[in-house]
Amino acid sequence: MFDDGEDVSAFFDWSRARRPGLESKRVNVDFPDWMVRSLDRQAQKRGVTRQALIKMWLADRLETAG
Repeated sequence: MFDDGEDVSAFFDWSRARRPGLESKRVNVDFPDWMVRSLDRQAQKRGVTRQALIKMWLADRLETAG
């Protein structure tokens, strides 16, 4: 069916789907107050959450660090 271009999504249990290597893992990081305020300002400028900003910046830095 799939090879014929038919929609086979009804055959999958999407609530159990996983993305290997992309699962989230919670970590705790303590930042000084000034840094949190700065992060919040930068996040607001970009229209994203503080967490999203941190993830974007870390991902960018890790990619460039090779």
